Amino acid sequence: MTSATAADLVIGGGDAPELHLLEVGATVQRMVVTCGDGRRRDVALGLADAEAVRQGSAYVGSVVGRYANRIAHGRAIVAGRELRLPTNDRGHHLHGGPDGFHTRHWQVVEKSGEAATFELVSPDGDAGYPGELTVRARYAIAEDRVQLDLSATTTATTLVNLTSHTYLNLGEDGTIDDHWLQVPARRYTPVDDTSIPVGEHRPVHGTPFDLTEPRRVADVVRDPDPEIRAARGLDHNYVVDGAGWRRVATLDAPATRTRMDLWSDRPGLQVYTGNFFDGVDRDRRGRALRQGDGIALEPQLAPDSPNRPGWPSAVLEPGETYRTRIAWVFSAWGP
Repeated sequence: MTSATAADLVIGGGDAPELHLLEVGATVQRMVVTCGDGRRRDVALGLADAEAVRQGSAYVGSVVGRYANRIAHGRAIVAGRELRLPTNDRGHHLHGGPDGFHTRHWQVVEKSGEAATFELVSPDGDAGYPGELTVRARYAIAEDRVQLDLSATTTATTLVNLTSHTYLNLGEDGTIDDHWLQVPARRYTPVDDTSIPVGEHRPVHGTPFDLTEPRRVADVVRDPDPEIRAARGLDHNYVVDGAGWRRVATLDAPATRTRMDLWSDRPGLQVYTGNFFDGVDRDRRGRALRQGDGIALEPQLAPDSPNRPGWPSAVLEPGETYRTRIAWVFSAWGP
């Protein structure tokens, strides 16, 4: 087991980002970057060690799957077969269930000074999913960015929807209230009070969910809209404009003059403002994590996509390779 502050491996450094990683959950423990004011800071929330990740309730920094986000009532039809998946969130299946990929030990299969690749083999029937799934997560460092490539292959028709659950805070110690967030999405996915979609995607125009122009996070999460109040902030999917590799969000921290542009090839982005941090999880310094201490920007498919005909599919067939890429790109912001 790792010590209270030690990572299993470290990549990058110098003037480039430095990433500290844990083998449990292929987890980001620290993401140290040069901020816009010239200071080096750790901008990712991170837990103390592998056991804290296994016992944690908020997926801090981990790769989540097989299916990131929620599947209603843990039921879906795949290749004519009804899947019955374990439920762990208000009667629904979330992030692969209680024993999802965030709790597993991933093998390090490649390592260099600037990159590391983890592998996980999920057996046929794991959490109710068909097919043996072989997953790889490759982290790589470049001059201004951290990049994560996720891939998977299966031995039987199955569902796959992987993402990173890294929480960012680009400011000084404190909440993300004074960060500014922009998401280039003209539609979002309304949900019920258990975070399951209530119908089709809807326009953001004229709603408090409109992030097409930068908005201060505190102004959004404290809006009296019933959905935002039920979620205690944002926990919503945005249907990002365009397709393929593109910018899907920008996060700015005026206090440190730091900008993070998030790039992805996924059709959706789940924006989660750390609404249910309640002090139970503690970061690697022993500090209790509280509501709004970080924001998770999770490129993925929309919640409950397996039960929504016409939405982008989560089905992976034998002989196919699932691939997706995420990049966190850092720069100076402001005058």
